[in-house]
Amino acid sequence: MSNIDLSKRQLALSHKLLMSIDKPARYTGGEPNSVYKTKSDIRLRFCMCFPDIYEIGMSHLGISILYGMMNTYEDVWCERVFSPWTDLDKVLRDNDIPLFALESQDPVKDFDFLGITLQYEMCYTNILQILDLSGIPLRSLERGYDRPLGEYPVVIGGGPCIYNAEPIADFFDIFYIGEGETRYRELFDLYLECKENGLTRGEFLHKAALIPGMYVPSLYEVLYNDNNTVRAYRPVYDDVPESVRKEVVTDLDDVFYQTKPVVPFIRATQDRIVLEVMRGCIRGCRFCQAGQIYKPIRYRSVDKLIEYAEELIKNTGYEEMSLASLSTSDYPDLKELLERLIDLCNRKKINISLPSLRIDAFSLDVMSKVQDVRKTSLTFAPEAGSQRMRNVINKGLTYENIADGASKAFMGGWNKVKFYFMLGLPFETEEDIKAIPQLGNDIAALYYETVPKEKRMGRVQITMSTSFFIPKPFTAFQWAPMNNMQQFIDKAELTKHTMLEQLNKKSLSYHWHEAGTSIVEGVLARGDRRISEAIVYAYKNGCLFDAWSEEYKHHIWMEAFEKYGPGLDYYIFRERDKDEVFPWDIIDCGVNKSYLYREWENARAGKVTANCRDKCGGCGAFVFDCGICPGEGK
Repeated sequence: MSNIDLSKRQLALSHKLLMSIDKPARYTGGEPNSVYKTKSDIRLRFCMCFPDIYEIGMSHLGISILYGMMNTYEDVWCERVFSPWTDLDKVLRDNDIPLFALESQDPVKDFDFLGITLQYEMCYTNILQILDLSGIPLRSLERGYDRPLGEYPVVIGGGPCIYNAEPIADFFDIFYIGEGETRYRELFDLYLECKENGLTRGEFLHKAALIPGMYVPSLYEVLYNDNNTVRAYRPVYDDVPESVRKEVVTDLDDVFYQTKPVVPFIRATQDRIVLEVMRGCIRGCRFCQAGQIYKPIRYRSVDKLIEYAEELIKNTGYEEMSLASLSTSDYPDLKELLERLIDLCNRKKINISLPSLRIDAFSLDVMSKVQDVRKTSLTFAPEAGSQRMRNVINKGLTYENIADGASKAFMGGWNKVKFYFMLGLPFETEEDIKAIPQLGNDIAALYYETVPKEKRMGRVQITMSTSFFIPKPFTAFQWAPMNNMQQFIDKAELTKHTMLEQLNKKSLSYHWHEAGTSIVEGVLARGDRRISEAIVYAYKNGCLFDAWSEEYKHHIWMEAFEKYGPGLDYYIFRERDKDEVFPWDIIDCGVNKSYLYREWENARAGKVTANCRDKCGGCGAFVFDCGICPGEGK
């Protein structure tokens, strides 16, 4: 790394243009811990992109890890770019300024790789914005497979959305399936070798498809049946694998972790130290895609986490620390970890927050320890109001679990609790919907029964939020139909009306998610390659930042789906057949489809499946039959 005088950097935007836009610090770079290298020492340049605004992208742990890891390679310089907000988008277009990376301020088009993290389907039009503003043709085919390697960046995607990448397959050259720490060095070495030997873009992509975890969509032909379903995927070369298996880090203690993250000049959405304690989840929630695609379960050791915490405190200056995982309360050494972290954080005057907690595993002892550092509102996710519905989704929670956990929280001094639920779940009834505000009422009443009047911190506040259920690939519910927009709205109104009938209604509040975006997300989550033209149509007709309610244009998306593809009835409003070939079957996430279908049938019967730890100990194997480990039936 070079000792660059940041004050002498030439910014891509003039000071006049910077002062004409909101939050110019999003685009100037130069933040503490950002990496600068001497260009003459670099053989490969990678631009890391999060297709949303800076504050959200800078909160993403995966980007932080890969940015740090790639910059440990002496011959690689990894920089960052984010979606410019609408004000800068206009400035760039009006002034013919190409989109640029933050560190060097060089045009994104000049890089060897453009890596885009695909975290949320409603950011797909932002991907087209990034390519468009960079001067990169939107479709991989238009970049010329017979053209010299390096004429345009290799566009590579990663993140959870690549587990069904088909709707955006035409826009990407490669999808990296799985965890990014394992294969990037191998891919970079191949790129450098191919470039030095004068190979074309197409020849490089063919060779890249032979690296484990690399899905090159242009090397697969998709065949369809007369009823519009997928018949098969057919590789165009004999040596290209028939399916692509995800990459998995085997030992979290022996892999790079970012302990010197970039610290933004402006407040990010997650403005704190993040300690990733584990990957995977022992639970088997049937709606949860992350619980399947991030298997197997792996833990970081307490010693390693304390080491990281000390370095992060020293290197960032943050005043809060968060423990990150899909289910932090399932970390087996949580008590020891918290005891040591609290001691460290007390000395350093750092607050601790505990997201991803299960109400049944939340002990008074743990709460009291965290409360000594900072007392905040608690957030839990029962997902369904009735026990019948919690059995259908295999949540593994009883009313007794919820009541016991809430009682402990109230006794620990909390009087603000947030509950997250879903509406539109498979096999849902009207009684299941009414059970959501009824559960909120029962928990509010429990506060007054549990906490003596002289110890109450005012009125209890129970906030209930509902999102609308969207069936996702690689879940037991991937066969399920989705509710239409009116059904979603009717169910939200029923929830609200029932809340107003409750005895403790003054202690209850209710919020629900946007129904229109849920419909679009559902299509993008389970669509196929025929959806790509609809995405282009939506983008060219003004759709951008679709995840932001003030920017979302529902009517344009509906026009797009009407013009291109089989339509909403095909993509989201029908139940799939048992043996239907899904667009995402080209990906092998390590969980057998037969297991997922058995769980679909268990959901229909309201049958609960034991979690990994209770069922067979959670061996952490890498080949799954039961979807948990090979220990099924033991």
